[in-house]
Amino acid sequence: MSVRRADTLGGKAAIVGIGATEFSKNSGRSELKLAVEAVGAALDDAGLTPADVDGLVTFTMDTSPEITVAQAAGIGELSFFSRIHYGGGAACATVQQAALAVASGVADVVVCYRAFNERSGRRFGSGVQRREPTAEGAALGWNLPSGLLTPASWVAMAAQRYLHTYGLEPEVFGQVAVVDRLHAARNPAAYFHGQPITLADHAASRWIVEPLRLLDCCQETDGGQALVVTSVERARDLPRPPAVVVAAAQGAGRSQEQMTSFYRDGLTGLPETGVVARQLWRSSGLAPADIDVGILYDHFTPFVLMQLEEFGFCGPGEGGAFVAADALPLNTHGGQLGEAYLHGMNGIAEAVRQIRGTSVNQVAGAARSLVTAGTGVPTSGLILGADG
Repeated sequence: MSVRRADTLGGKAAIVGIGATEFSKNSGRSELKLAVEAVGAALDDAGLTPADVDGLVTFTMDTSPEITVAQAAGIGELSFFSRIHYGGGAACATVQQAALAVASGVADVVVCYRAFNERSGRRFGSGVQRREPTAEGAALGWNLPSGLLTPASWVAMAAQRYLHTYGLEPEVFGQVAVVDRLHAARNPAAYFHGQPITLADHAASRWIVEPLRLLDCCQETDGGQALVVTSVERARDLPRPPAVVVAAAQGAGRSQEQMTSFYRDGLTGLPETGVVARQLWRSSGLAPADIDVGILYDHFTPFVLMQLEEFGFCGPGEGGAFVAADALPLNTHGGQLGEAYLHGMNGIAEAVRQIRGTSVNQVAGAARSLVTAGTGVPTSGLILGADG
């Protein structure tokens, strides 16, 4: 694989099972228990058993090691285990790692999982606290004395520049919040089920860090999500329609940092997303017009607009108008703003449901889903498609 040429991974692996716990603000149980519940649910959905699994992939930030999850879930010997760094940027890359293992014959059935008590336990939105000295911490240290202590404050820098450059007002970000909450309102699994909002609600919500309001920021969630990956050939013998991995990519831009890449040439785009976009289009042979539904990582609304622009769905500064025009079904599960903040893993599950035709906000005839992972950090993306 290369940032300069197409890769050959597409069409060799598929997601065949999805499973999750309930999404809550206080799970009342350990993160290991959440992980095991999600893994078990995903295997049940796939029509497989723990004995079929020989690979596990998760995030470096997950507190439940692969061997511990294997033991607790009744999984036996493992021939593959892997972890992806950079927080939410890891989401789609877990599936890429699983697909690589399956395609190369290193493993037959790989489960990707993420579980945390992100509301009742460690709250990522609280920012930098009690960190061990690292090179990443040194990079953050340049900004902390200026008061940039939380993810919202880091994103606000780029958001403010985006508005200034394109002559826009903060209300443009509300387009994403309204669409997400509309879909969440119809989704019984969403935390904000039955609670749509309007642009007026968005504009009336309190400032967090200007130009970001409360409704521009994703929620905090306790829960777990798991995905089962195997070969396309094996998938055809399983009970659910497979969601084929058409293309998968990771990306980091030049001068990349974690959320504080303020010294790049510009702040109005997401170069890491651009790397992923070019690789996905190059390897799949597809273009924005070929995508039926977009599941875009929405930890903060401005970065959804920038992702649409980096992927070529619209021009620079046009993301808000694109969303307002309903030009692409977007975050049909409600996103992390409306359904749950599971570091993007619940978004991958929704992309699978769209391919299966089982989403509560089903897009008629959906055959290709674009999924992205966390932005502002080294990131990843997927294009999932129907078999055949």
